[in-house]
Amino acid sequence: MISYIIPALNEEDSIGKVIDAIRAVDKEGEIIVVDSNSKDKTAEIANSLGAIVVNESELGYGRAYRKGFSIAKGDIIATLDADGTYPPNEIAHMSEYLKNGYDFVSGERLSNSSRDAMSLQHLIGNKVLNIFTKVLFMVDINDSQSGMWVFKKEILKSIEPRGWGMEFSEEIKIRAATSFRYKEHSINYARRMGEKKLRPWKDGITNLLFLIKLRFRSGIRTKSFKHSRS
Repeated sequence: MISYIIPALNEEDSIGKVIDAIRAVDKEGEIIVVDSNSKDKTAEIANSLGAIVVNESELGYGRAYRKGFSIAKGDIIATLDADGTYPPNEIAHMSEYLKNGYDFVSGERLSNSSRDAMSLQHLIGNKVLNIFTKVLFMVDINDSQSGMWVFKKEILKSIEPRGWGMEFSEEIKIRAATSFRYKEHSINYARRMGEKKLRPWKDGITNLLFLIKLRFRSGIRTKSFKHSRS
């Protein structure tokens, strides 16, 4: 069974569509919406559509995922955002890689994202962070900030990040790519529904500083690039 973990904060315009899209391709999967004290009807809508709704009172991308991971029952975990930017129909394709020996598969957005979905500023920021990720950790990660992953739950204890915020996303990929069989799968990244919450400059600088600290505090690094992209 697949457990789908979806962090959510005031996403009433899109959460229903995301859950419906998951159910269109997986009738049996466990859908967990981690709500961070939304002021709108996000939790109410998710609950009405049969999702398991849990609250994480403290804000933070990483905190939400930690809460979701802690109650997930599936042997495979899939993640995606509540804003409708990630395609649930690709999760089945990504899961096939797990059957073929891979442990962690990440959705790579940069090859197939339109300007409507990702601004030039956002694209440049992602590429800068990708360069630092490759140089610092010697991993062939082409989209370090993607929020769509499919991985075997059994490896979670070894790769669960220490970060609480947006840096959680880059850290989990680095830990996976340096310890397990890691692969990227190109996906179509859509324009988000509802209000944008990303703070490009602040989040970008925070993530960059985190990468530098992680490299020199943890010592995580591979000896050569692992080429595994589709």
